[in-house]
Amino acid sequence: MHSLDGKKIVVASHNAGKLKEFADLMGPFGFEAKSAKEYGLPEPDETGTTFEENAYIKAFAAAQATGLPALSDDSGLCVDALDGAPGVYTANWAEKPDGSRDFGMAMQKTEDALQKVGAGEAAQRKGRFVAVICLAFPDGQAEYYRGEAHGTLVWPPRGEKGFGYDPVFRPEGYDQTFGEMTAEQKHGWKPGQPDALSHRARAFQKFARARLGSA
Repeated sequence: MHSLDGKKIVVASHNAGKLKEFADLMGPFGFEAKSAKEYGLPEPDETGTTFEENAYIKAFAAAQATGLPALSDDSGLCVDALDGAPGVYTANWAEKPDGSRDFGMAMQKTEDALQKVGAGEAAQRKGRFVAVICLAFPDGQAEYYRGEAHGTLVWPPRGEKGFGYDPVFRPEGYDQTFGEMTAEQKHGWKPGQPDALSHRARAFQKFARARLGSA
């Protein structure tokens, strides 16, 4: 197992929301975490058909280009009534013809799909956010850490915090959507506290326990 003693790591993402979440999560561990964008790296084509494959594509490209260990995640929303869609294509549902992303449009597309299959009741609108974190090294070695957050899709969207599909996702056991929660509430975990809430925080918690000596 390769060491992370150098305390330098590349966050292999250009997504501002993800970068902010990783910065919040990595902060307590004293790492210098710079993004792939800060290194001037292009975004690789995500040609995988699983979260693990896409996470590896991003992490290995960044590790190979910088010579540093790289951390990436691939994440998405899997809706039961839509046979797991949008899944690994979650971000694609937000893509506009000019290449930009509009998650308001993506949330509407998801809602339209739910209405089309007659999923109007809360019990018919279950889903989960999935995040797979990949830690990759320049030689191609990789490790994977998976987290899931189960909940219900609500409509209309609620809250302006978070990013992506957060305003329509209400996690199990909560009245608020991710879009209504502060970053601290959404993550639900930091060193010394036992339980993560969000999918990304749950995946990161597994990574921290395995690699950073966190409880």
